Amino acid sequence: MPPFQNQVAVITGAGEGIGFEIANQLVEQGASVVLNDLDEEKAIKASKNISSDGRCIPFSGDVSDVQVVRGLVQKALDVFGGLDMAIANAGITIWNDFLSYTPEDLFKVISVNLGGSFFLAQAAAKAMIEHKKKGRIVLMSSVTGRRAIPYLSAYSMTKAGLEGLARNLVAELSPHGIRINAVAPGATVTPRNLADDPNYEEVWGNLLPVQEPAFPDDIARTALFLLHPENGQITGQTLVVDGGWTGISPVPSLDFVSPPSEKNENQP
Repeated sequence: MPPFQNQVAVITGAGEGIGFEIANQLVEQGASVVLNDLDEEKAIKASKNISSDGRCIPFSGDVSDVQVVRGLVQKALDVFGGLDMAIANAGITIWNDFLSYTPEDLFKVISVNLGGSFFLAQAAAKAMIEHKKKGRIVLMSSVTGRRAIPYLSAYSMTKAGLEGLARNLVAELSPHGIRINAVAPGATVTPRNLADDPNYEEVWGNLLPVQEPAFPDDIARTALFLLHPENGQITGQTLVVDGGWTGISPVPSLDFVSPPSEKNENQP
């Protein structure tokens, strides 16, 4: 029997890239998934590409809106009858130097990256407790939460905060049988990163000790490891998937940052 047979998951920011691949692998291994993306058309297309039998359904909306994440969890309960897993993958990056960062940009990054993840975890945990599920929650951090990269002060702060949240919630969720962990991707080849830099794979491959960047499949396999129902002793942890980058932490040219532009969380 597939390891996630009859399991139900919700995942945010999954129209493409890492989130899409996590959803895809979960469905391949037996789960039913409610897939969220800010872009409704992208969410619908992604769900259809993953499954034609109704085991992956779309749910669009901005995760900085608490009602959206609560609605996402409720959709899983209404359609699939329960909730076993929640993956807080959605996030944004607004590049800018620290001295020029505006309050508007800061609070936007915080509301999506921290607020969206916090309240998804909260809504999911409540549903798991109510339905007596020993659920699993995964938060998507980043190596930038551990190492300094110019122009990413706000983003880095939120990613470090997510690792802190995963550690802290061990105290409150473990008594209910709920595990919570985080994944910290490094340089990962995604559509967004390739749009920024068509040479992204080569540039980061030359910097990493393993001589090649990650792909969404690498990050998804790590997420599924943490979500596996038999890994009951792993909670409050962050698994770094970065090809050894945090060991030496070289940074490539960031010329594309000028002028600053908004991107999704698939930057390293």
